[in-house]
This record gives sequence, structure tokens and C-alpha cells, in this order.
Amino acid sequence: MELILLAKALILGVVEGLTEFLPISSTGHLILVGDLLNFNDERGKAFEVIIQFGAILAVCWEFRQKLWSVVSSLFSSTRSRRFVLNLVIASFPAMTLGLLFGKHIKAVLFSPIPVAFAFISGALIIFWAERRQASLQHDHQLHRVKTVDDLTVLDALKVGLAQCAALIPGTSRSGATIIGGMLFGLPRAIATEFSFFLAIPVIGGATAYELLKMWKMPATQFAGNDGAAYGFAMLLGFIAAFISAFICVRWLIHYVARHNFIPFAWYRVVFGLFILLTSYTGLIAWTH
Repeated sequence: MELILLAKALILGVVEGLTEFLPISSTGHLILVGDLLNFNDERGKAFEVIIQFGAILAVCWEFRQKLWSVVSSLFSSTRSRRFVLNLVIASFPAMTLGLLFGKHIKAVLFSPIPVAFAFISGALIIFWAERRQASLQHDHQLHRVKTVDDLTVLDALKVGLAQCAALIPGTSRSGATIIGGMLFGLPRAIATEFSFFLAIPVIGGATAYELLKMWKMPATQFAGNDGAAYGFAMLLGFIAAFISAFICVRWLIHYVARHNFIPFAWYRVVFGLFILLTSYTGLIAWTH
């Protein structure tokens, strides 16, 4: 039994790390994999909070020099203050809507079939955004931003509004911010890097909020009769998420320098159709 729990923890940790920063929806994948592994109860939901924190720490470690530079010069550098302001502005819309409607969204949309439709819908938007980006290669607007420090408050607000779409599971937070940024005229690489930084306050805040709710609940609700094994499983999942997320972030930084997101769009289409087909035929008994 303990080995099965550890195997589930390892799988979910790797899934979280590999999907959190790609435009393919980590939440959607965790819902699907958790459903297949029968690990979508209260313990499974608590576990997801822990592994998301591992993924965020991977971003903090990858960009530790930039983050330290901003923190150490916050009171002396206008650029650092604008960077922090942009993150606050971009975080506000999704965090506000999440607090207001998060419970209702989870009750209605956190199941495989809605995720499948979100996968396919998101793919169509990626196709559209990449086609538009290709047509703007020589547009002056696309080249006005050279680094994330060049983003204006209006740029940050636009990306923040786009991020609200990620409240729908299967849409992808990173996909919404990256593709949204591209549609609003940002270069693919800059939109991707800003998405990394934006994940820190947004997912970090959501993680803190969920941890606070868990803190108020009885420990037995999560630990059960195998508390020690569950605690070790959390640690294993956390480490797996951190390592896989770190590898994924490193890879994605190099990938966006020379490639587009079309392959991810096709992946979303195929995966979404697979879920719908297996559900319709009864091949997999997805939770509805």
C-alpha cells in the first residue's frame, strides 16, 4: 500500500513539474491523472498544493539572480519597482476572481470532460496566436520590448486579464499568459519569461491560501491511518515536482528562442479528443 502511494506521489510530482510552465495546463493534467490513479480526494487535493509549491521554487531558483537583483535594489531602482508593480498588477485580476468564484469553478468544471473541451479550445487559440505572431514579425510594436523590464503597466494589465482565463481548468495559466501576451503584441520569448515570474505571486499566493485552509482542518482528514507514509509521499512529490519543473523551465527558455507553440496546440487537440473518445466509448470511466 505504501509503495502504491509513493508511486502515485512520484507520478503526480513529475506531471506537475513538466506541465506547470508549458501551455498545456498542469491543473487539467493533475485532474486527469488524479482521476486515473484514484487520488482525487481531499488528500489528493492537499497533495497538489504541496507539489505546486515545489514547481514554484524551481522557478525561483532558476531566476534567483534576477529576483535577488530586484529585491536588493527595490528602494533604489525605478526599474526594479516597476517590475514589482507589473507583477502586482498582472496578478490582481486572476487572484481576485479566484477568491470570488474559485469554489464554484471547482464544483462545476474540475472534472475530465470540461478539461477536454478546454484543451481543444485552448489549442485553437494557440493556432490563431501563432499565425498572428508570424504576420507581425516585422511590426514595430512587436520589437519595442527587448526584456521583461521594458513592459509597461498596460502590458502587465493586459497579461493579467488574459490570465483570468486560466481559472477554467484545462486552459493553462502559462498558456493564457504567454498566448495572451503574444496576442497583445509581446514577443514570444518575453511573454514566456514574464509568465515564469508571474507564476511566483499567483501560484505562491494560491498555495498559501490553500495551506491556510488545510491548517484549519483536522490532520486526520489528510493523513488517515498511514500518516507517516503520506508525509513521505508529499516530500517525494515535492522533490519530483521541483526537479522536473527546473528541467522543464530550462528547456522551455531555449525552446521559445527558436520554435513556436504549434506542437503544444496539436498535443492539446489529440489529448482532448482522446478524453472525449474514451469517455464516449466507455473505455475509461472518467469522473463526470
